[in-house]
Amino acid sequence: MLDGLPILTILLAVPAVAAVACLFVTAERARWIALIATLIDLVLGSLMWASFDMGPHAAQWQFVENAPVFGRFSYALGIDGLALMLIMLSVFLMPICILASWKAITTRVPEYMAAFLATEILMIGTFAAQDLLLFYVFFEGGLIPMYLIIGIWGGANKIYASYKFFLYTLLGSVVMLIAMLYMIATAGTSDIPALMAYDFPPQVQTWLWLAFFASFAVKMPMWPVHTWLPDAHVQAPTAGSVILAGVLLKLGGYGFLRFSLPMFPEASAQLVWLVFGLSAVAVIYTSLVALVQSDMKKLIAYSSVAHMAIVTGGLFAFNQQGIEGAMMVMLGHGLVSGALFLCVGVIYDRLHTREIDRYGGLAINMPRYALLFMLFTMASVGLPGTSNFIGEFLALAGMYKVSTLITLLCTTGIILGAAYMLYLYRRVVFGDLVKDDVKAMPDLSAREILTLAPIAVVVLWMGVYPESFLKPMRPDVARLVERIERVRPAGDSLPTPGHAVAAPAHHGEAH
Repeated sequence: MLDGLPILTILLAVPAVAAVACLFVTAERARWIALIATLIDLVLGSLMWASFDMGPHAAQWQFVENAPVFGRFSYALGIDGLALMLIMLSVFLMPICILASWKAITTRVPEYMAAFLATEILMIGTFAAQDLLLFYVFFEGGLIPMYLIIGIWGGANKIYASYKFFLYTLLGSVVMLIAMLYMIATAGTSDIPALMAYDFPPQVQTWLWLAFFASFAVKMPMWPVHTWLPDAHVQAPTAGSVILAGVLLKLGGYGFLRFSLPMFPEASAQLVWLVFGLSAVAVIYTSLVALVQSDMKKLIAYSSVAHMAIVTGGLFAFNQQGIEGAMMVMLGHGLVSGALFLCVGVIYDRLHTREIDRYGGLAINMPRYALLFMLFTMASVGLPGTSNFIGEFLALAGMYKVSTLITLLCTTGIILGAAYMLYLYRRVVFGDLVKDDVKAMPDLSAREILTLAPIAVVVLWMGVYPESFLKPMRPDVARLVERIERVRPAGDSLPTPGHAVAAPAHHGEAH
C-alpha cells in the first residue's frame, strides 16, 4: 500500500514543518497547526501499521530508507515490529497532549507547541533510526525540548527540576557515545542491523554493556538513578508529564532491546543478576515510597519507576514471554500513566493544587470523571481485561523461568501497587463532600472527555485483544531470543517431584 513512499521521512517532516510554522503565528493558530500536524502523523502511523507485513516470510526491517550523508554516517531509517508499536504509541499520545494543553497553557503558546512537535520528531526518529550515530542524535536530542518544556512552563521549582533532569540523563550518555565510537571503529560499520549480528569479544562486551547501561538505566529510570523523575513530573505541565511517562521512559527499554541484548549477549547474561537485583529493589522500594506521598503526581511518578522495573526484569529473562511481556508493559504503562497524569491535570486546572488531602467526594459532583479515573486506576493495578494485566503476567511468567525469588519480590509490587492506587482513589473520589471549593468543581468538559476517552478505548482493547499488539512484535522477539539463546542463564525452578523433566523443544517445534 505504501510501496516506494518514504513514509518515515514524511512522519518526521510533518511535525518539523508545523513546528517552524507555529513560531510565526498567533497562539490560537499555533494550537490548531500543532493539533492538525499531530493528527496527520496519527493517520500516517495507522496506515503504516495497516501495511506492515506480518507474514511468516516478512522482512525483518520494513519501510527502509537509506541515504549516505558523509563517510560512515548515513540517514538510514527502517522499523521492525518493536519500533512500529512504540512509534504508534508516540503518534497516538501526541494529539491528546496538544488537546490537554489547549486551555492550560496561556503564555508563549507558539513556542510551547513547537517544543512538543520537536519532541515528536525526536521520539519517532529514535525508534526509526538504523544508523548508530543518527540514533544517538535523536536519542539525546529528545532531552532538549523536554528540558525547555519543564524549565519554561513548569511549576514553582521548575529550574531545579529541569537541570536535574538534564544533567542526570546527559552524564550517562557521554559514556555511551564513547562506546558507540569504539563499536564503529571495531566493526567497521555504524549500521544497527549489521551490529546486531556482529559478535564483539566477550571481555570487551562487558565494558560496552556497562557504557550503554549507564545511559539506558537513567532513561528508564532504574533505582537508584530514578530521583530526577518525581521532580521532573511534579514540575512539568500536564502534557509534559504525559509524554515523559508515556514515551520518553520507553527509550531506555527500547535501548536494552535494540542494543544491550542483541549486541552484547554474553555481557547481558553475565550481568543479569545486576538488572534483576535493581529491578526487585525498585519495585518494592518505590511502591512503598508511593504509599506515603501527599502529592498525586509524585505518587504516579513513583508508580512509573515500579512498572519500569518489571519491564527490565522481563527483558532480561532471555525468553519469549519475558520480552513480549516487557514490551506490552511498556505500551500499557505508556497509555495508563499518561491517562492518570491527565486525570490529575483535570482537577489541578480547577483547584490548582495536587495535594491529595484537599480533595474528597468527587464521585458526587464529578461522576464522569470518577468513572474514567477508576478505569485507569484499575488498569494501573493490572486488572484482567485492561492493558497492563497481560504485560505484567507475561513478564512475570518469563522471569519465573529464570528466578523464582526475583519473581516473588517483583510480584509483591503488584500487591503494593493495588494498595497505593486504591488508597489514592478512595481519598480523592469517595468520602464526604465537605469542602465548598471542591463542591463547586464542574464535571469533565467535552474537550477533557475527548482527551481521556480514546485512551480508555485502547486500554480496554489491549486488555481484551492483546494479539493485535503482540502479532507485529512476535517475529522480532523470536529473532532476538534465537540470538541470545546460547547464553541464556539456567533457571532455578525445579521440576515437580514425580514428573520427568521435559526435553527442551527445538526451534522448529516451538514456533
